[in-house]
Amino acid sequence: MNLAFSASSLIGSRVLIIGDVMLDQYQRGVVERISPEAPVPIVKIVEQDFKVGGAGNVAQNIALLGGKATLMGICGQDTYGENLQHICAEMKIDCSLVFSPSRETTLKSRIMAAHQQMLRVDRESNAPLDAAERKALCQMVESRLDDFDVVILSDYGKGVISQEFLEWFRERKKGNHKILLDPKTCNFPFYSGLYCMTPNMKEASEGLDISITTKEEIIQAGKRLVQERNLGALVITLGAEGMAIFLPGTGVYHLSTTAQKVFDVTGAGDTVIAVIGLGIASGLDLLTSSILANCSAGLVVGQVGAVGISQEELTAALGVWSAVQYEQWDTM
Repeated sequence: MNLAFSASSLIGSRVLIIGDVMLDQYQRGVVERISPEAPVPIVKIVEQDFKVGGAGNVAQNIALLGGKATLMGICGQDTYGENLQHICAEMKIDCSLVFSPSRETTLKSRIMAAHQQMLRVDRESNAPLDAAERKALCQMVESRLDDFDVVILSDYGKGVISQEFLEWFRERKKGNHKILLDPKTCNFPFYSGLYCMTPNMKEASEGLDISITTKEEIIQAGKRLVQERNLGALVITLGAEGMAIFLPGTGVYHLSTTAQKVFDVTGAGDTVIAVIGLGIASGLDLLTSSILANCSAGLVVGQVGAVGISQEELTAALGVWSAVQYEQWDTM
């Protein structure tokens, strides 16, 4: 298997991403003294930048790997919503957002000093979309859905991916659509009939309301999720232990992590589902797509913040592999 060649096949493939779009603000500075008002460091800000987060980070990963990302979600009628659109345009992400007069754009502000996160401040609404907002979103999706074979639903629990939306979407999608979902525990009861779901171990544990620690517990939990949620496949990310791939009729596979260093796990889940989705859209099988995603996530966690990996970085990393490393854990 030539993984570098497989990575190059991602270029030009199209994926639709629907979900909770966020704006990440990074304020970077230096700490020179402790506040006289309270025992906290004073961070003198010297620079700041903005990046797309949440579902936007999924789209960013796809765009950087040479794919064609179309992003749909909701934001506020505010400066931060305008920033989101501007950043997406710069990254050549086809971005269509519902601008709501009653919601604010989700903003996560991180104050950093010497690569250390000192504080995070969130401004957001996680209320369900109102009838007008949901109608506008559904009309937007309806107008473009048939242009895509692969759709990623990025659920961060901020209101876009809801029971009402999922019920509408199940009625609207067609048999050729492959739907991948990055879940949020609060919406687990509403997920079903998906091509693939990509929870981390904590989300899988909370979604099933069981403890998951051992290899055997991971295997049993994954099989149960596939059956109960009627999934075509399942990927459980295991942090420092890599990921487990569940392919009904084929088997359960384990991929060891490729990370050499871990600075920040922010956005690693976005990278995983982005690369898997892009791989499926390009014609790769799910196991090969997961191998590419595992390598990409290993690169992402070695950097600070929600970042994407370029086609050149991924190809270079894959080029040093002498063989694909995976293990079959069980039959399925």
